[in-house]
Amino acid sequence: MSEAKPKAAEYRLTTAEIIYQLPDHPDLLQSFVWQKLDRAPDFPELRRFLEFWSRNIEGKLHSVKIGQARLPARRFRHVKATFTAH
Repeated sequence: MSEAKPKAAEYRLTTAEIIYQLPDHPDLLQSFVWQKLDRAPDFPELRRFLEFWSRNIEGKLHSVKIGQARLPARRFRHVKATFTAH
């Protein structure tokens, strides 16, 4: 009996709402929306961005809310030739 291969991770449109605090206004929460193609459940692109944020941006991270959507099916094909009629 052969084992089924795990499905390759699909890239999906990932949206993250990042809630953060600025040091000079710690009582206020601000929001930043990030979007990119990424793979669940590890979210390597989002993790890379959050690491960059932690190292380079003064806003302290409060929370991150993540949503994903499948990409729509391709409906366009490459054109091999074009013709112009007058």
